[in-house]
Amino acid sequence: MSTHITIFGATSGIGQCAVDEALRRDHTVRAFARSAGDMASRPGLEPYPGDALDPASVAGALKGTDAVIYALGIKESVSMLWKEVTLFSKTTRILLDAMQTAGVTRLVAVTGFGAGRSREAMSSLEIFGHKAILGKPYADKDRQETLIMDSPLDWTIARPVILTKSTRTGSYNVLREPKAWRNGLISRADTACYLIDAVENGLDIRADVVLAR
Repeated sequence: MSTHITIFGATSGIGQCAVDEALRRDHTVRAFARSAGDMASRPGLEPYPGDALDPASVAGALKGTDAVIYALGIKESVSMLWKEVTLFSKTTRILLDAMQTAGVTRLVAVTGFGAGRSREAMSSLEIFGHKAILGKPYADKDRQETLIMDSPLDWTIARPVILTKSTRTGSYNVLREPKAWRNGLISRADTACYLIDAVENGLDIRADVVLAR
């Protein structure tokens, strides 16, 4: 059965892969991103240029949708070492409010291994390196995860491990128990497979998981 999915962060990385995967399975996709107007026309695709920090833009993107995939990211830069990051928590707060107003209950959100309580699964060396390089973005992902978990929505938090550009295999491991959480590799395309599987099959509702190859 075709589902109408709104994907935030639809023009790059995991979001772009999620668009491809959803269209491959004949779902209807509203692709939300600042640069969505540059997307090539494809059957089932509705490019939706917008700013995730603009409540009106976000509200408009939710009209008539069945589920939301949040896959916003930021460009890596040296300034991440010292500059505070707030994009994830601010956009998530806006999205959560808009979803509740619109009556859209299903949210699958991508954060990353090391965010929230998955940090406890990292070794001391991993924690040191992660904090030194990604401390600011992941502090905001922590805030983001708390907002999601405190919401009344049917949410899923998906934390992929180290991302690769490898091709889609359709095979991945969902680590659901904290004692099984570990680092590793997974492609963006296979991460996207899980995101669409989660929407299609109602997987891991109100649960946080780690995705690995």
